[in-house]
Parts: sequence; C-alpha cells; structure tokens
Amino acid sequence: VFGEELADLADKDERIVVLTADLAKANRSSDFAERHPDRFFNTGIAEKNMISIAAGLAASGRISFAATFSAFAALLGCEQIRTDCAYPHLPVRVVGHHSGISMGFYGTSHHSLEDIGIMRTIADLTVVCATDANHLRAILRESLTHDGAMYIRLGRGRDPEVYKEVPKLTFGKSIKLRSGSDLAIVATGSEVHPSLEAATQLAASGIHASVYDFHTLKPFDFDALSEIASHGNILTVEEHNRTNGLGTAFAEALMDGGLGHTRLYRHGIPDVHVPVGPPASLYAHYRL
Repeated sequence: VFGEELADLADKDERIVVLTADLAKANRSSDFAERHPDRFFNTGIAEKNMISIAAGLAASGRISFAATFSAFAALLGCEQIRTDCAYPHLPVRVVGHHSGISMGFYGTSHHSLEDIGIMRTIADLTVVCATDANHLRAILRESLTHDGAMYIRLGRGRDPEVYKEVPKLTFGKSIKLRSGSDLAIVATGSEVHPSLEAATQLAASGIHASVYDFHTLKPFDFDALSEIASHGNILTVEEHNRTNGLGTAFAEALMDGGLGHTRLYRHGIPDVHVPVGPPASLYAHYRL
C-alpha cells in the first residue's frame, strides 16, 4: 500500500518525493518509482545520507518520504532525524518498516524494539504507528497537511485488517474500537488486532474490555486519558521493548495527570536481546 498510495497522492501533488536505501522491493516504493521515476531516489545502503537528502529536498519545497527498515531508520538515522529534520521543522516523513521483531531470522541487528523510545524523546517530532493497510492510507493522506517532521512506524505489511475502510484520523487522537467497563486495552501498531481478539475471548468469560488504537505516541492523547483511566485497569500492548515505549508513556501521563492510582500493566518485549527465529514463533514466545 505504501508505494501505491503515495503514487496516487503524487498524481495530484507534485511536492511528494520518495527515497529508499536499496529497499524498493521490500517496502514497495517500487510502485511509486514506476509511476513517478523523476521523483524517486534510491540512495543505496546509506540510510543517514538518505535522511539528510530528504531534509534537503524538504527544505526546497518538497514533502519527503524516506523509507528503510525501522532498525536502520531510527537507530542509524537518529541524529539526522533530530538535527536535519525535527530541529528545522521540515516536512520529512521517515518511514520505518519491518518494525519490532518482524524480521525474525535476521536477528538483533534487524529487530527494532527501541525506535519508539528513541523517537518519542526527540522534540518537535510526531511519532505514529500504522495499524493496517487502510490505516496507513489515512496516515499518508493526513501527513500531507501535517506541520513538521514525522516518524511513521510500519510492520511487515501483512497485518490483519482492523479497518474495513480508510478511517478518519487525527494525529494525537486515539481511536476507540470496542467498549467495556472492566479493563482498557491500549494497543499500537501490530498489536491492535490481537488485542481485539483478546477482548473477544475475555468477554466470553465475563470480562468486558475496551480497546483503543493508540496510533500516535507523540503527541500523546491526553484528552482520552481520563476516560481510559476510569476503567480502573489499563493494559498497554506493544511490539516494542517495555522500556520507554507505549507503556512507559502511559505511566508518565498517569502520574503527571494525578491518576497514579490506576492499575497499569505493560505488555511487550522484556528488556532482552530477542533470539533469532521465525516471527510467528517469536510472537508466541513473548505472548504477543
């Protein structure tokens, strides 16, 4: 969807340019390249340079989408995202795909379990996680009018459908997908669909859970905090290290908002280096 949707948007918006670091097939930016070859740039395996080039293009009036594996975008490109994109408040959208443990067999060098933590500590940077294909379409469309730099986190591209149609989306505003009174399950990205499935199983045993798609990690949706906390129990779920991710953001917000009495449970990857293995086995191992 990434390359296809951007190609459609570029048909009507000449500002859009797409860059990738030798991963056009993996992220399907090849779909964009076929239709708009003059606005597509393959920088080769030079992720830091790619982000700086994207910033230069943005400074020249373009809206730049720079895409590579999430581990490379956030970890290798951290300085460039902060200094070249966020600090000068440029319309660069760094797209980190194959996030979390979706790379499986490639191991620690390709697992991306620190990116949310790193990105949400960069001032003036919007951090958003795509839930499924239609949700990604909404993110890309909304990003064209968004002010400043963004980090867009994607999965492997095989996420089950949550949104049957392209949803109405506002960055910084979560989406309530299910209502319940006993528990609030707050998930982001790839964990939204399994959280909905978990809520269905809980309902069968008499526990009624609300489910929220907390797609934007920054800016944080403080407006929804009181409603979520009113459940008395909050479970955050993320394909990310439990340190400094969605769960930590909630802990900070609850304490800052005087809601520290709410019981918060953080589910994600423990603070370990994930072993090599098939993604499905790793998800099962970590109960995701």
